[in-house]
Amino acid sequence: MKAQRSAVLNMTEGSPVSLIIRFSIPMLIGNLFQQLYNLVDSVIVGQFVGADALAAIGATGSVTFLFFAMCNGIGSGGGIITSQFFGKGNKNEIKSCIVNTGYIMLVFPIIVGIVAFLLSEPILKMLATPDEIMPDAVAYLRIMCLGLVFVSLYNYASSMLRALGDSKTPLYFLIFSCLLNTALDVLFVCGLHMSVVGAGVATVIAQLVSGISCLIYAMKFNEYFKIRRDELKVDMNISMKVLKLGIPLSLQFSLIAISCMALQRVVNSFGKVAVAAFTATSRIEQLIHQPYQTLGAALSTFTGQNYGASKNDRITAGYKKSMMLMAIFSAAMLPIMQFFGEAIIRIFVEDEAVIAMGAMALRITSYFYVMLGMIYVVRGVLNGFGDSFFALLNGIVEVIGRFIVPVLLTQISFIGLWGIWWSVGIVWSMSGFTAWLRYVWYKKNRIKESNIGAELAAHL
Repeated sequence: MKAQRSAVLNMTEGSPVSLIIRFSIPMLIGNLFQQLYNLVDSVIVGQFVGADALAAIGATGSVTFLFFAMCNGIGSGGGIITSQFFGKGNKNEIKSCIVNTGYIMLVFPIIVGIVAFLLSEPILKMLATPDEIMPDAVAYLRIMCLGLVFVSLYNYASSMLRALGDSKTPLYFLIFSCLLNTALDVLFVCGLHMSVVGAGVATVIAQLVSGISCLIYAMKFNEYFKIRRDELKVDMNISMKVLKLGIPLSLQFSLIAISCMALQRVVNSFGKVAVAAFTATSRIEQLIHQPYQTLGAALSTFTGQNYGASKNDRITAGYKKSMMLMAIFSAAMLPIMQFFGEAIIRIFVEDEAVIAMGAMALRITSYFYVMLGMIYVVRGVLNGFGDSFFALLNGIVEVIGRFIVPVLLTQISFIGLWGIWWSVGIVWSMSGFTAWLRYVWYKKNRIKESNIGAELAAHL
Protein backbone atom coordinates (compact mmCIF):
# COMPACT_ATOMS: atom_id res chain seq x y z
CA MET A 1 0.00 0.00 0.00
CA LYS A 2 2.88 2.33 0.65
CA ALA A 3 4.13 1.80 -2.88
CA GLN A 4 0.73 2.81 -4.20
CA ARG A 5 0.61 6.01 -2.23
CA SER A 6 4.16 7.03 -3.06
CA ALA A 7 3.34 6.92 -6.78
CA VAL A 8 0.66 9.61 -6.35
CA LEU A 9 1.68 13.22 -5.83
CA ASN A 10 -0.78 15.72 -4.35
CA MET A 11 0.19 19.11 -5.80
CA THR A 12 -2.38 21.14 -3.88
CA GLU A 13 -0.09 21.47 -0.84
CA GLY A 14 3.54 22.58 -0.50
CA SER A 15 5.90 24.87 -2.44
CA PRO A 16 4.64 25.31 -6.05
CA VAL A 17 8.12 25.59 -7.62
CA SER A 18 9.42 22.62 -5.63
CA LEU A 19 6.46 20.47 -6.68
CA ILE A 20 6.70 21.51 -10.32
CA ILE A 21 10.44 20.78 -10.48
CA ARG A 22 10.04 17.50 -8.60
CA PHE A 23 7.31 16.44 -11.00
CA SER A 24 9.12 17.75 -14.08
CA ILE A 25 12.49 16.03 -13.69
CA PRO A 26 11.31 12.43 -14.28
CA MET A 27 9.07 13.67 -17.09
CA LEU A 28 11.94 15.58 -18.70
CA ILE A 29 14.17 12.55 -18.60
CA GLY A 30 11.33 10.50 -20.06
CA ASN A 31 10.66 13.01 -22.84
CA LEU A 32 14.34 13.12 -23.73
CA PHE A 33 14.41 9.35 -23.94
CA GLN A 34 11.26 9.42 -26.04
CA GLN A 35 13.02 11.66 -28.51
CA LEU A 36 15.65 8.97 -28.84
CA TYR A 37 13.12 7.07 -30.94
CA ASN A 38 13.46 9.67 -33.68
CA LEU A 39 17.07 10.55 -32.98
CA VAL A 40 18.32 6.98 -33.05
CA ASP A 41 16.42 6.30 -36.27
CA SER A 42 17.85 9.46 -37.82
CA VAL A 43 21.45 9.00 -36.65
CA ILE A 44 21.71 5.30 -37.56
CA VAL A 45 19.94 5.73 -40.91
CA GLY A 46 21.85 8.92 -41.72
CA GLN A 47 25.24 7.47 -40.86
CA PHE A 48 24.83 3.89 -42.11
CA VAL A 49 22.42 4.30 -45.04
CA GLY A 50 22.87 7.88 -46.23
CA ALA A 51 21.48 11.41 -46.51
CA ASP A 52 18.66 10.33 -48.85
CA ALA A 53 17.37 7.82 -46.31
CA LEU A 54 17.58 10.48 -43.58
CA ALA A 55 15.59 12.85 -45.79
CA ALA A 56 12.97 10.12 -46.36
CA ILE A 57 12.38 9.77 -42.62
CA GLY A 58 12.34 13.54 -42.20
CA ALA A 59 9.81 14.00 -45.00
CA THR A 60 7.30 11.95 -42.98
CA GLY A 61 7.74 13.87 -39.73
CA SER A 62 4.90 16.37 -40.06
CA VAL A 63 2.50 13.73 -41.41
CA THR A 64 3.30 11.32 -38.59
CA PHE A 65 2.81 14.15 -36.12
CA LEU A 66 -0.64 14.81 -37.61
CA PHE A 67 -1.86 11.25 -37.11
CA PHE A 68 -0.33 10.91 -33.65
CA ALA A 69 -1.75 14.30 -32.62
CA MET A 70 -5.29 13.31 -33.53
CA CYS A 71 -5.11 10.52 -30.94
CA ASN A 72 -2.92 12.12 -28.29
CA GLY A 73 -5.28 15.06 -27.81
CA ILE A 74 -7.94 12.71 -26.47
CA GLY A 75 -5.48 11.20 -23.99
CA SER A 76 -4.35 14.66 -22.90
CA GLY A 77 -7.96 15.75 -22.38
CA GLY A 78 -8.64 12.66 -20.27
CA GLY A 79 -5.54 13.37 -18.21
CA ILE A 80 -6.59 16.96 -17.51
CA ILE A 81 -10.09 15.93 -16.42
CA THR A 82 -8.57 13.21 -14.22
CA SER A 83 -6.26 15.74 -12.53
CA GLN A 84 -9.23 18.01 -11.80
CA PHE A 85 -11.16 15.11 -10.25
CA PHE A 86 -8.05 14.27 -8.21
CA GLY A 87 -7.96 17.84 -6.90
CA LYS A 88 -11.61 17.48 -5.88
CA GLY A 89 -10.75 14.21 -4.09
CA ASN A 90 -13.41 12.09 -5.85
CA LYS A 91 -11.98 8.57 -6.24
CA ASN A 92 -14.99 7.17 -8.12
CA GLU A 93 -14.84 9.90 -10.75
CA ILE A 94 -11.08 9.36 -11.14
CA LYS A 95 -11.57 5.66 -11.83
CA SER A 96 -14.45 6.31 -14.20
CA CYS A 97 -12.37 8.83 -16.13
CA ILE A 98 -9.52 6.32 -16.44
CA VAL A 99 -11.92 3.65 -17.73
CA ASN A 100 -13.84 5.81 -20.17
CA THR A 101 -10.75 7.51 -21.57
CA GLY A 102 -9.36 4.01 -22.12
CA TYR A 103 -12.40 3.00 -24.18
CA ILE A 104 -12.05 6.05 -26.38
CA MET A 105 -8.28 5.56 -26.75
CA LEU A 106 -8.78 1.97 -27.83
CA VAL A 107 -11.16 2.66 -30.71
CA PHE A 108 -10.00 6.04 -32.02
CA PRO A 109 -6.35 5.13 -32.87
CA ILE A 110 -7.43 2.02 -34.77
CA ILE A 111 -9.72 4.08 -37.01
CA VAL A 112 -7.13 6.83 -37.53
CA GLY A 113 -4.36 4.28 -38.17
CA ILE A 114 -6.31 2.52 -40.94
CA VAL A 115 -7.24 5.79 -42.67
CA ALA A 116 -3.67 7.09 -42.30
CA PHE A 117 -2.19 3.93 -43.83
CA LEU A 118 -4.41 4.26 -46.89
CA LEU A 119 -3.68 7.96 -47.36
CA SER A 120 0.10 7.82 -46.78
CA GLU A 121 1.25 7.99 -50.39
CA PRO A 122 -1.29 10.60 -51.58
CA ILE A 123 -0.39 12.91 -48.70
CA LEU A 124 3.35 12.63 -49.36
CA LYS A 125 2.74 13.39 -53.04
CA MET A 126 0.64 16.40 -52.06
CA LEU A 127 3.60 17.64 -50.01
CA ALA A 128 5.83 17.46 -53.11
CA THR A 129 8.15 14.90 -51.54
CA PRO A 130 11.19 14.50 -53.86
CA ASP A 131 10.90 11.47 -56.17
CA GLU A 132 14.27 10.07 -55.05
CA ILE A 133 13.08 9.56 -51.50
CA MET A 134 9.38 8.83 -52.10
CA PRO A 135 9.50 4.97 -51.88
CA ASP A 136 11.38 4.99 -48.57
CA ALA A 137 9.19 7.78 -47.19
CA VAL A 138 5.97 5.89 -48.00
CA ALA A 139 7.31 2.64 -46.49
CA TYR A 140 8.40 4.35 -43.27
CA LEU A 141 5.15 6.31 -42.88
CA ARG A 142 2.97 3.23 -43.36
CA ILE A 143 4.88 1.33 -40.70
CA MET A 144 4.42 4.21 -38.27
CA CYS A 145 0.68 4.25 -39.06
CA LEU A 146 0.44 0.58 -38.16
CA GLY A 147 2.09 1.37 -34.83
CA LEU A 148 -0.26 4.26 -34.02
CA VAL A 149 -2.34 2.22 -31.58
CA PHE A 150 0.81 1.29 -29.62
CA VAL A 151 1.92 4.92 -29.34
CA SER A 152 -1.56 5.84 -28.13
CA LEU A 153 -1.52 3.01 -25.57
CA TYR A 154 1.62 4.36 -23.91
CA ASN A 155 0.43 7.97 -24.07
CA TYR A 156 -2.89 6.98 -22.49
CA ALA A 157 -1.26 5.14 -19.59
CA SER A 158 1.33 7.86 -19.00
CA SER A 159 -1.18 10.73 -19.18
CA MET A 160 -3.42 9.05 -16.59
CA LEU A 161 -0.49 8.37 -14.25
CA ARG A 162 0.85 11.92 -14.60
CA ALA A 163 -2.60 13.33 -13.87
CA LEU A 164 -2.32 11.55 -10.51
CA GLY A 165 1.12 13.07 -9.93
CA ASP A 166 3.12 9.97 -10.92
CA SER A 167 5.77 11.04 -13.43
CA LYS A 168 8.26 8.31 -12.48
CA THR A 169 6.50 5.11 -13.56
CA PRO A 170 6.17 6.13 -17.25
CA LEU A 171 9.86 7.06 -17.20
CA TYR A 172 11.10 3.63 -16.17
CA PHE A 173 9.32 1.84 -18.99
CA LEU A 174 10.22 4.49 -21.50
CA ILE A 175 13.94 4.14 -20.74
CA PHE A 176 13.73 0.40 -21.26
CA SER A 177 11.80 0.94 -24.48
CA CYS A 178 14.40 3.39 -25.82
CA LEU A 179 17.23 0.97 -25.10
CA LEU A 180 15.26 -1.76 -26.87
CA ASN A 181 14.65 0.57 -29.82
CA THR A 182 18.36 1.30 -30.13
CA ALA A 183 19.28 -2.38 -30.06
CA LEU A 184 16.64 -3.22 -32.66
CA ASP A 185 17.75 -0.32 -34.86
CA VAL A 186 21.30 -1.67 -34.89
CA LEU A 187 20.00 -5.17 -35.64
CA PHE A 188 17.53 -4.26 -38.40
CA VAL A 189 19.39 -1.38 -40.08
CA CYS A 190 23.04 -2.27 -39.61
CA GLY A 191 22.83 -6.04 -39.25
CA LEU A 192 19.96 -7.01 -41.55
CA HIS A 193 20.33 -3.98 -43.87
CA MET A 194 16.59 -3.19 -43.79
CA SER A 195 17.19 0.58 -44.24
CA VAL A 196 14.25 2.85 -43.24
CA VAL A 197 11.89 -0.11 -42.97
CA GLY A 198 14.08 -1.59 -40.24
CA ALA A 199 14.11 1.72 -38.37
CA GLY A 200 10.32 1.90 -38.49
CA VAL A 201 9.81 -1.70 -37.36
CA ALA A 202 12.24 -1.18 -34.46
CA THR A 203 10.32 1.88 -33.29
CA VAL A 204 6.93 0.18 -33.45
CA ILE A 205 8.13 -2.88 -31.50
CA ALA A 206 9.69 -0.66 -28.82
CA GLN A 207 6.51 1.40 -28.49
CA LEU A 208 4.41 -1.74 -28.13
CA VAL A 209 6.59 -3.01 -25.29
CA SER A 210 6.54 0.39 -23.57
CA GLY A 211 2.76 0.79 -23.74
CA ILE A 212 1.80 -2.69 -22.56
CA SER A 213 4.39 -2.74 -19.78
CA CYS A 214 3.40 0.66 -18.41
CA LEU A 215 -0.30 -0.23 -18.39
CA ILE A 216 0.19 -3.61 -16.72
CA TYR A 217 2.38 -2.08 -14.01
CA ALA A 218 -0.19 0.67 -13.35
CA MET A 219 -3.00 -1.89 -13.03
CA LYS A 220 -0.96 -3.87 -10.52
CA PHE A 221 0.52 -1.14 -8.33
CA ASN A 222 -1.58 2.04 -8.63
CA GLU A 223 -4.73 2.03 -6.50
CA TYR A 224 -6.72 4.10 -9.01
CA PHE A 225 -6.05 1.54 -11.76
CA LYS A 226 -7.39 -1.32 -9.63
CA ILE A 227 -10.73 -1.38 -11.41
CA ARG A 228 -13.50 -3.76 -10.32
CA ARG A 229 -15.78 -5.37 -12.89
CA ASP A 230 -18.73 -3.16 -11.86
CA GLU A 231 -16.54 -0.05 -12.42
CA LEU A 232 -16.00 -0.88 -16.11
CA LYS A 233 -19.31 0.62 -17.16
CA VAL A 234 -19.57 3.39 -19.72
CA ASP A 235 -20.30 6.80 -18.15
CA MET A 236 -21.58 9.11 -20.88
CA ASN A 237 -21.27 12.20 -18.67
CA ILE A 238 -17.56 11.67 -18.04
CA SER A 239 -16.97 10.46 -21.61
CA MET A 240 -18.47 13.70 -22.92
CA LYS A 241 -16.25 15.76 -20.60
CA VAL A 242 -13.21 13.94 -21.94
CA LEU A 243 -14.35 14.42 -25.54
CA LYS A 244 -15.33 18.07 -25.04
CA LEU A 245 -11.80 18.86 -23.94
CA GLY A 246 -9.96 16.15 -25.87
CA ILE A 247 -11.44 16.93 -29.29
CA PRO A 248 -10.40 20.62 -29.24
CA LEU A 249 -6.94 19.53 -28.07
CA SER A 250 -6.82 17.01 -30.92
CA LEU A 251 -7.89 19.73 -33.33
CA GLN A 252 -5.22 22.03 -31.91
CA PHE A 253 -2.50 19.43 -32.33
CA SER A 254 -3.85 18.48 -35.77
CA LEU A 255 -3.93 22.09 -36.95
CA ILE A 256 -0.34 22.52 -35.76
CA ALA A 257 0.58 19.33 -37.61
CA ILE A 258 -1.14 20.55 -40.78
CA SER A 259 0.76 23.82 -40.48
CA CYS A 260 3.99 21.82 -40.19
CA MET A 261 3.00 19.92 -43.34
CA ALA A 262 2.59 23.25 -45.13
CA LEU A 263 6.10 24.20 -44.02
CA GLN A 264 7.41 20.78 -45.08
CA ARG A 265 6.08 21.40 -48.58
CA VAL A 266 8.07 24.65 -48.75
CA VAL A 267 11.15 22.79 -47.53
CA ASN A 268 10.68 20.01 -50.09
CA SER A 269 10.61 22.56 -52.90
CA PHE A 270 14.27 23.42 -52.16
CA GLY A 271 15.51 19.86 -52.79
CA LYS A 272 16.90 16.96 -50.81
CA VAL A 273 19.82 18.86 -49.19
CA ALA A 274 17.35 21.30 -47.64
CA VAL A 275 15.12 18.39 -46.58
CA ALA A 276 18.06 16.62 -44.90
CA ALA A 277 19.16 19.84 -43.14
CA PHE A 278 15.61 20.57 -42.02
CA THR A 279 15.30 17.00 -40.74
CA ALA A 280 18.48 17.32 -38.68
CA THR A 281 17.54 20.72 -37.23
CA SER A 282 14.03 19.49 -36.48
CA ARG A 283 15.43 16.58 -34.49
CA ILE A 284 17.59 18.98 -32.47
CA GLU A 285 14.68 21.34 -31.92
CA GLN A 286 12.56 18.43 -30.71
CA LEU A 287 15.12 18.05 -27.93
CA ILE A 288 14.97 21.78 -27.20
CA HIS A 289 11.19 21.49 -26.97
CA GLN A 290 11.41 18.88 -24.22
CA PRO A 291 12.25 21.08 -21.19
CA TYR A 292 9.52 23.51 -22.25
CA GLN A 293 7.04 20.74 -22.96
CA THR A 294 7.82 19.05 -19.66
CA LEU A 295 7.41 22.29 -17.74
CA GLY A 296 4.11 22.92 -19.48
CA ALA A 297 2.84 19.39 -18.77
CA ALA A 298 3.84 19.65 -15.11
CA LEU A 299 2.13 23.02 -14.88
CA SER A 300 -0.99 21.53 -16.49
CA THR A 301 -1.23 18.83 -13.81
CA PHE A 302 -0.41 21.38 -11.09
CA THR A 303 -3.08 23.75 -12.41
CA GLY A 304 -5.66 20.99 -12.87
CA GLN A 305 -5.29 19.70 -9.32
CA ASN A 306 -5.31 23.17 -7.76
CA TYR A 307 -8.19 24.34 -9.93
CA GLY A 308 -10.18 21.31 -8.82
CA ALA A 309 -9.30 22.23 -5.22
CA SER A 310 -10.19 25.94 -5.85
CA LYS A 311 -6.66 27.12 -4.91
CA ASN A 312 -6.17 29.77 -7.58
CA ASP A 313 -3.42 31.73 -5.77
CA ARG A 314 -1.18 28.67 -6.06
CA ILE A 315 -1.83 28.56 -9.80
CA THR A 316 -0.59 32.13 -10.22
CA ALA A 317 2.52 31.41 -8.15
CA GLY A 318 3.27 28.28 -10.20
CA TYR A 319 2.88 30.22 -13.45
CA LYS A 320 5.32 32.96 -12.41
CA LYS A 321 7.99 30.51 -11.22
CA SER A 322 7.64 28.44 -14.39
CA MET A 323 8.14 31.53 -16.57
CA MET A 324 11.34 32.25 -14.67
CA LEU A 325 12.65 28.70 -15.15
CA MET A 326 11.80 28.88 -18.86
CA ALA A 327 13.69 32.15 -19.34
CA ILE A 328 16.82 30.76 -17.65
CA PHE A 329 16.87 27.69 -19.92
CA SER A 330 16.31 29.81 -23.05
CA ALA A 331 19.26 32.05 -22.18
CA ALA A 332 21.49 29.01 -21.58
CA MET A 333 20.66 27.41 -24.96
CA LEU A 334 21.38 30.49 -27.07
CA PRO A 335 25.23 30.44 -26.99
CA ILE A 336 25.30 26.66 -27.45
CA MET A 337 23.43 26.87 -30.74
CA GLN A 338 25.37 29.93 -31.87
CA PHE A 339 28.82 28.42 -31.42
CA PHE A 340 28.41 24.64 -31.64
CA GLY A 341 25.82 24.23 -34.39
CA GLU A 342 28.13 22.50 -36.86
CA ALA A 343 29.30 19.94 -34.34
CA ILE A 344 25.70 19.16 -33.41
CA ILE A 345 24.55 18.67 -37.03
CA ARG A 346 27.60 16.52 -37.75
CA ILE A 347 26.16 13.91 -35.38
CA PHE A 348 23.52 13.19 -38.03
CA VAL A 349 25.33 13.40 -41.36
CA GLU A 350 28.75 13.76 -42.96
CA ASP A 351 27.54 15.77 -45.96
CA GLU A 352 29.25 19.18 -45.63
CA ALA A 353 26.48 21.04 -47.47
CA VAL A 354 23.88 19.70 -45.08
CA ILE A 355 26.08 20.47 -42.06
CA ALA A 356 26.66 24.10 -43.10
CA MET A 357 22.98 24.70 -43.82
CA GLY A 358 21.84 23.05 -40.60
CA ALA A 359 24.29 24.98 -38.42
CA MET A 360 23.12 28.31 -39.81
CA ALA A 361 19.51 27.26 -39.29
CA LEU A 362 20.13 26.50 -35.61
CA ARG A 363 21.65 29.96 -35.15
CA ILE A 364 18.51 31.55 -36.57
CA THR A 365 15.91 29.65 -34.54
CA SER A 366 17.82 29.92 -31.25
CA TYR A 367 16.98 33.64 -31.09
CA PHE A 368 13.33 32.69 -30.60
CA TYR A 369 13.60 30.01 -27.90
CA VAL A 370 12.10 32.24 -25.22
CA MET A 371 8.94 32.65 -27.31
CA LEU A 372 8.77 28.89 -27.80
CA GLY A 373 9.01 28.45 -24.04
CA MET A 374 6.22 30.95 -23.46
CA ILE A 375 3.88 28.85 -25.61
CA TYR A 376 4.34 25.78 -23.44
CA VAL A 377 4.17 27.53 -20.06
CA VAL A 378 1.00 29.46 -20.83
CA ARG A 379 -0.56 26.48 -22.61
CA GLY A 380 0.11 24.37 -19.53
CA VAL A 381 -1.88 26.71 -17.31
CA LEU A 382 -4.76 27.12 -19.76
CA ASN A 383 -5.01 23.38 -20.42
CA GLY A 384 -5.07 22.79 -16.68
CA PHE A 385 -8.10 25.08 -16.45
CA GLY A 386 -9.78 23.10 -19.21
CA ASP A 387 -9.75 26.06 -21.60
CA SER A 388 -10.72 24.30 -24.82
CA PHE A 389 -11.20 27.59 -26.70
CA PHE A 390 -7.51 28.39 -26.44
CA ALA A 391 -6.63 25.00 -27.93
CA LEU A 392 -8.48 25.92 -31.12
CA LEU A 393 -7.19 29.50 -31.10
CA ASN A 394 -3.58 28.37 -30.79
CA GLY A 395 -3.98 25.86 -33.60
CA ILE A 396 -5.52 28.46 -35.91
CA VAL A 397 -2.66 30.89 -35.26
CA GLU A 398 -0.12 28.16 -36.09
CA VAL A 399 -1.89 27.31 -39.34
CA ILE A 400 -2.12 30.93 -40.48
CA GLY A 401 1.52 31.53 -39.61
CA ARG A 402 2.99 28.43 -41.22
CA PHE A 403 0.90 28.73 -44.38
CA ILE A 404 1.72 32.39 -44.99
CA VAL A 405 5.02 33.39 -43.34
CA PRO A 406 7.41 30.83 -44.94
CA VAL A 407 5.96 31.40 -48.40
CA LEU A 408 6.39 35.17 -48.09
CA LEU A 409 9.88 35.06 -46.59
CA THR A 410 11.34 32.55 -49.04
CA GLN A 411 10.19 34.77 -51.92
CA ILE A 412 12.33 37.66 -50.66
CA SER A 413 15.60 37.49 -52.63
CA PHE A 414 18.03 38.30 -49.82
CA ILE A 415 16.34 35.80 -47.46
CA GLY A 416 15.44 32.95 -49.80
CA LEU A 417 15.98 29.49 -48.33
CA TRP A 418 16.67 30.88 -44.84
CA GLY A 419 13.07 32.07 -44.72
CA ILE A 420 12.20 28.49 -43.75
CA TRP A 421 13.88 28.85 -40.37
CA TRP A 422 13.10 32.53 -39.84
CA SER A 423 9.44 31.61 -40.31
CA VAL A 424 9.74 28.97 -37.58
CA GLY A 425 10.84 31.60 -35.07
CA ILE A 426 8.24 34.12 -36.20
CA VAL A 427 5.42 31.58 -35.83
CA TRP A 428 6.69 30.69 -32.33
CA SER A 429 6.49 34.40 -31.50
CA MET A 430 2.96 34.72 -32.88
CA SER A 431 1.76 31.71 -30.89
CA GLY A 432 3.56 32.74 -27.70
CA PHE A 433 2.13 36.24 -27.76
CA THR A 434 -1.38 34.94 -28.50
CA ALA A 435 -1.12 32.48 -25.62
CA TRP A 436 0.00 35.22 -23.23
CA LEU A 437 -2.92 37.46 -24.25
CA ARG A 438 -5.33 34.59 -23.64
CA TYR A 439 -3.85 33.99 -20.19
CA VAL A 440 -4.21 37.67 -19.27
CA TRP A 441 -7.86 37.60 -20.38
CA TYR A 442 -8.49 34.31 -18.60
CA LYS A 443 -6.96 35.49 -15.35
CA LYS A 444 -9.07 38.61 -15.41
CA ASN A 445 -12.38 37.02 -16.41
CA ARG A 446 -12.41 33.30 -15.64
CA ILE A 447 -9.83 32.18 -13.11
CA LYS A 448 -12.15 32.79 -10.15
CA GLU A 449 -14.81 30.45 -11.46
CA SER A 450 -14.80 27.07 -9.78
CA ASN A 451 -17.45 25.15 -11.73
CA ILE A 452 -15.37 23.01 -14.09
CA GLY A 453 -18.33 21.72 -16.06
CA ALA A 454 -19.65 25.21 -16.68
CA GLU A 455 -16.21 26.41 -17.70
CA LEU A 456 -15.83 23.66 -20.26
CA ALA A 457 -19.32 24.18 -21.64
CA ALA A 458 -18.82 27.93 -21.97
CA HIS A 459 -16.36 27.45 -24.82
CA LEU A 460 -18.12 24.67 -26.72
